[in-house]
Amino acid sequence: MDEKLRGTVEMTAAMTILGTIGWFVVMSGQSALDVVFWRCVFGAGALLVVCAGMGFLRGLLNLRILGWAALGGVAIVTNWFLLFQSYSMASISIATAVYNTQPFMLVMFGALLFGEKLTANKFAWLAIAFGGLLLIISGKPDGGFTGTNYAGGIAMALVAAFFWAVAAIITKKLKGTPPHLIALIQVCVGILLLAPFANLDNLPDTPSSWGALVTVGVAHTGIMYVLMYGAVQKLPTHLQGSLSFIYPVVAILVDLIAFGYRPDTAQVIGAVAIVIAATGMNLGWLLIKPKPAHHPTQ
Repeated sequence: MDEKLRGTVEMTAAMTILGTIGWFVVMSGQSALDVVFWRCVFGAGALLVVCAGMGFLRGLLNLRILGWAALGGVAIVTNWFLLFQSYSMASISIATAVYNTQPFMLVMFGALLFGEKLTANKFAWLAIAFGGLLLIISGKPDGGFTGTNYAGGIAMALVAAFFWAVAAIITKKLKGTPPHLIALIQVCVGILLLAPFANLDNLPDTPSSWGALVTVGVAHTGIMYVLMYGAVQKLPTHLQGSLSFIYPVVAILVDLIAFGYRPDTAQVIGAVAIVIAATGMNLGWLLIKPKPAHHPTQ
């Protein structure tokens, strides 16, 4: 198998695994905070094995790496908590669609913090995504919806996307550090942060609940990170970007098949608009063609 094909298979597998996370979060029967805590615990175990096996624990750590990775860990754990909380409030599919405004959060950070240019095309894609978000907000929850606070769930998914962008910006400070090691530090920080608040006096009491939590930690964190980072090293950016949108598509299908959630027309159009806009911006699709340069007559 050539490198590009292997990377494509790894990225497809990683995004498919990630797309099923909502089902395991809901089926665990635990609060969002407890799911994140156990994700960190079991994810740390899986990533520790990976990092030790790849030799990342020897001579690579220093205070600078630990500090930035720990700060990123605070952001990523907050991101997970808010996203998982939004599932029960706005449904898995709607929360995931709204969460995919992440690239636009990153673009805004780039413009504000690093002076990166906001092109006309980026503004156009941002406008389409914002229109999609308005359609989702105006949509009416339909069949299969049992959430308690639809608007609150959308808000949580948006703030989760914001914290994902914060974590991505912080990770830029760690260029050259193996991403598996960064992820290990982040989940270890999550354990320390959440242990005082986790419901350790009332542990899950069914094999299915423990199975869901172990899966979220080992498969959706350890295995998914290894597959995704392996793919990133093998694939060009445009292919990474296009394959990453397998995640929301799988999440929407899981919500439909497992929980019978039927979004209304406005929600469907809004979700599709966000996914297309994020894909278009990631892949550099041009909605507005740049004006050709005028050369002086010779």
